[in-house]
Amino acid sequence: MDAMDVLTNIEHVKAYYQPIFSADEHIVVAYEVLGKLVNGEKLINLNTFAYDEDIPVEYRLEVEHKILHLALSELTEKAKDYDIYLPCNANLLILDYGESYFDIINEYVPEDSLSRVVLVLSEHDYKGDFSQLSNILRYYRTYGVKIAINQVGSESHIDYIKMLSPNILKVNIEKLSYESWSAQNDLFTSLGSLARKIGANMLFEGIDSVHQLQFAWKNGGRYYQGKYLADAQTDTISRDLLKDHFKEKCQQFITTEKRLLEQKYNELKNLQNMLEKAVVRINPASNNIAQLLLLAEELDDCSFRIYICDEDGFQLSPNIMRVNKKWDIQEDAVHKNWSWRPYFLKTIIKMRNDQSGEFSDMYSDIVTGEMMRTFSIPLNISEYLFIDISYDYLFTHNIFR
Repeated sequence: MDAMDVLTNIEHVKAYYQPIFSADEHIVVAYEVLGKLVNGEKLINLNTFAYDEDIPVEYRLEVEHKILHLALSELTEKAKDYDIYLPCNANLLILDYGESYFDIINEYVPEDSLSRVVLVLSEHDYKGDFSQLSNILRYYRTYGVKIAINQVGSESHIDYIKMLSPNILKVNIEKLSYESWSAQNDLFTSLGSLARKIGANMLFEGIDSVHQLQFAWKNGGRYYQGKYLADAQTDTISRDLLKDHFKEKCQQFITTEKRLLEQKYNELKNLQNMLEKAVVRINPASNNIAQLLLLAEELDDCSFRIYICDEDGFQLSPNIMRVNKKWDIQEDAVHKNWSWRPYFLKTIIKMRNDQSGEFSDMYSDIVTGEMMRTFSIPLNISEYLFIDISYDYLFTHNIFR
């Protein structure tokens, strides 16, 4: 349908409501509004209508405001104790500095209940001045209105998201398959870190399977939305509709995750014990290349590089590195400084005070590009040994995450 078809049939526009569930209570806590046009037996989704720049602005505003009036007139009565997520094209919102949108909300929602309203907008679709948009949203927030950033992902601009100070980050995982979990892990880890830093909750939408629900749960999602849980419809549903089912699935996730974490902990502990015993037995030092080579041979099945630094990050020994299945002495690494690496000095301080070895998180090696972990351990008051563990070993022993 083109714009005029929509406008001439605007009386057939209906508001649909998709339930949003919470991870902490396993109940429906909110509804997101979707506009749909009833055309005979077909339903035409109007979500993209407001973003179609081939359609005149006044037409897009008319339809967006129509959906807003319909939804609020119904939901404020049907769902008095629920949050209401309202879609909003920020490019349209800014035309009158958010006044018309706010006036419609005020028409249906009492001022002391505005904290139930969640304005949903897409940061990377916005083409205007972000400081101006930020000011408008700040005004909304003074009345308690919450802000959700939609379609957060690889195309998002982190600085702009921070500027808008959202309460909720919405992440769509509809196209996420079981096979792509590993490839997507870094992105979702980064988004989770961003959410924690700015004090926002994660909402995962597009959940169409139990595997996607588990992924959302594992990646810090507090809120969930999708066809697997409940599809959008013209009426509300029972708050406790899926509570028992949700709780059962959540318990399964917990049991599985605890088992995996236990296995990972034991594998890392076994590896740490093996590494520490080898270090104590061989007693390597930065001025004894023979001992370093001996240690490397001892660790041939798990390590691909070892070296020694002082507490300021200056390398005291050459790299002893496995190249083409043989251990090579790389003298050019001596005197290089690694204090610029994230967590290097923090790890040194921890080792110095605890006098125990430490594993790093997974990271990509700057030389080989291989994903790896580093085990570091104090040798004496001035020398610290670093043992780089190969991805093959980590993968084989399921300690690569």
